[in-house]
Amino acid sequence: MRIPIKIDGEKCLNLHVQHFCCWDGPNMYLAADRADVHVFFEGVQDPLLRYEYLRHSKNPPGAHLQVHAHRDEMAYLLRLAEKKKGRPAAMMRKGKLPRLSEMHLPVGGHRLRPALEDVLLLLVREFAIDVEDGWEAVVDRHLRKWRILQLKSAVRDAHESAAETLREMGYTVESPEGMEPQRVESRLYWP
Repeated sequence: MRIPIKIDGEKCLNLHVQHFCCWDGPNMYLAADRADVHVFFEGVQDPLLRYEYLRHSKNPPGAHLQVHAHRDEMAYLLRLAEKKKGRPAAMMRKGKLPRLSEMHLPVGGHRLRPALEDVLLLLVREFAIDVEDGWEAVVDRHLRKWRILQLKSAVRDAHESAAETLREMGYTVESPEGMEPQRVESRLYWP
């Protein structure tokens, strides 16, 4: 189901938001397994923008943006890439032209990806969508909550680096007995 969005009282855009959750590795915290935030122009099947997150993905990047548009310069670059071994060449071998909408633009990785509130701010700033009184405080509150939640996840991924930074700031931080070392392959480092 899509959420209608109005500009000057007229329904112009639709927002599709979908989240699938799972337990994190140690089964302590609820984690996003997949998240989709798609922005559609009213009456058009293809989205304008697709913010997507895939928990187990490195290629394409787990957190990415796809823009459904056409730009001659991008088409030219994609055609040049056909001569190499990249994704556009693989698509051409299948008889399919590469499209800008199929490019996965990284947006901060698994831990620093945009929130739904970031997309809403984009729609307000760039398209002047209609909003309710007090919307800024609500979006700000939820965005702060999201960023702290993601920061805590990043600290769990890089606890030794977090402890080092706190020590540099003058905090006293001791590692607990039996603490596993920081993992080199944590999601913090995934694209």
